[in-house]
Amino acid sequence: MTNTVFLNDTYLDATQASLLISDLSILRGYGIFDFFKTINDRPVFLQDHLERFFNSAARMHLQVKYTAAELEEIINKLIKINNLPDSGIRLTLTGGYSADGYHLPVSPNLIITQHPLNIPSALDSKGMSLVTYAYQRQLAEMKTLDYSMAIWLKSFIDENKADDVLYHADGLVKECPRANFFIVTPEQEVITAKNGILSGVIRKNILNLKYTGFQLTERDFTLTELNQASEAFITSTTKNILPVLKIDGKNVGNGEAGPVTRKLSELLLEKIKSV
Repeated sequence: MTNTVFLNDTYLDATQASLLISDLSILRGYGIFDFFKTINDRPVFLQDHLERFFNSAARMHLQVKYTAAELEEIINKLIKINNLPDSGIRLTLTGGYSADGYHLPVSPNLIITQHPLNIPSALDSKGMSLVTYAYQRQLAEMKTLDYSMAIWLKSFIDENKADDVLYHADGLVKECPRANFFIVTPEQEVITAKNGILSGVIRKNILNLKYTGFQLTERDFTLTELNQASEAFITSTTKNILPVLKIDGKNVGNGEAGPVTRKLSELLLEKIKSV
């Protein structure tokens, strides 16, 4: 059974949705997207995601024909049509159809899709392992369609028996391809990079948590500080908070999900339930 998608001005069956091959997303990989989840038909942090979507579009010189309120109405209608209470919804804004395959047209193509999603209800203490790689993402502050480096590095990740890659540049730790990254110092300061990264929605809501008992800091930090961390975790829409237990084959702290990570995960899950 297929579901319904929204393409430009129309709701239609996913099998009937298509783009012309002159779209810049196909020819040049040009476009932006955002992704959020629904729990019991309720979009989680939707306003944060829409704000980032419009910001990415503006910085990539792409015009969104709808207002945020109109997009929210379109999304809510799609949720009702598909009847997928727990789901992932992706908004994609392509570069649009280009006559010469290079210059931006006036009208991008807007695609909104929805699919079932397993929503984590608790911290996965099994965690994950990362391998580091020197790379600075292009246009890092925008959520673009370009994941070429992340996909190209998949064999490197597998060779190092890791789950994902952690980027660093000029001695400073950055992020993972699809997740933000945090460390916890021995003094229980929680730090996430400030510059040269995509500002994630879960990251934003963790930094805005109140009464955590920990110092939450947004600043650039070094590989040396990474090696001295007592805990580490990633954050993303699909994973919420996931502990990082190994980096480059070495344990982070004692190699287990730490108390700060566990506490922040509890607070985040409470916040998600209250939205």
